[in-house]
Amino acid sequence: MTVTKAAPRQGQWASGAVNTLRGRLQQLLAFASLIVIYTFFAIASPYFFTYDNFMAILYSTVVIGTLAVGTTFVIISAGIDLSIGTGMALCAVMSGVFLVNAGLPLTVGLTLTILFGGLMGLVNGVNVALLRIPPFIATLAMMMAAEGLALVVSDSTPIYFTDVAGYTALSTGTLIPGLDIPNAVLILVAVSVVAGLLLTKSVLGRYTYAIGSNEEATALSGIDVRRWKIMIYTFAGLFTGLAGVLISARLGSAQPATGMGYELQAIAAVVIGGTSLSGGKGSILGTLIGALTISVLDNGLQIMSIAQEWQRVVLGCVILLAVYTDRVRRKDL
Repeated sequence: MTVTKAAPRQGQWASGAVNTLRGRLQQLLAFASLIVIYTFFAIASPYFFTYDNFMAILYSTVVIGTLAVGTTFVIISAGIDLSIGTGMALCAVMSGVFLVNAGLPLTVGLTLTILFGGLMGLVNGVNVALLRIPPFIATLAMMMAAEGLALVVSDSTPIYFTDVAGYTALSTGTLIPGLDIPNAVLILVAVSVVAGLLLTKSVLGRYTYAIGSNEEATALSGIDVRRWKIMIYTFAGLFTGLAGVLISARLGSAQPATGMGYELQAIAAVVIGGTSLSGGKGSILGTLIGALTISVLDNGLQIMSIAQEWQRVVLGCVILLAVYTDRVRRKDL
């Protein structure tokens, strides 16, 4: 009996080591691509390779990066969430409702806004896990509902945070004198570290990988897959709520019409960073690299005065290349 048990464990260790090596190589490839793109724009334009522009790139990464970090959990579990863009806009509006209309204290309003994002994630999780609605359809329905609710709740008008002390400082303020690093960047770094630890060191992370790798086998091993799916979508929703806070703090207002298109950029960042759309593989570090890659592309193309429509074409090509690379890694071609 002892010999019989030892062999599978050794096989599992070997498989785990191979997966870890592949994950490191994927991160290295994504990082190398980022360096190549950054170097190209630095050579192409003297205005690109400056400290101020570097800070601008980091600052522009915050919203997409925050959404992408939460979405990483969903995609690793072999799911998808198309509602994060309009959901972010709805959370921004709810932040205005809590802080401006209701006059709640700043910490209370922020907490309720983030929890509201978690509530939307909970609804997505219930629809996917309990009602067995395909994730694409379930989150597409939530995307449309969130878009409409944002307009209804705000009466199709922006909500301004002029009288809410300290709100805009959450994004534009600086805690580190001299470095001029916006608070929003520090928040992204902090939540990314927490998310990375949860993904690699917690039960939530282990089950996220397990469900994405083989949901049927995970269920047969005695794990309540439906309950953990709901938790994964709920956890990802908290990042949608946080992104709503960060984008409204940056703009100084809750714009109900914003949000469309952010979900595609966030998903692209996750895929570019090496997370497999088939589930079971991915990392927070890779996602951040992917988000930075998108920001560098947008920033560099703008500095080079490339028309916005061509910027979208370039981003689309990058997404296609990332998905193709993912398929090659999985030996589907």
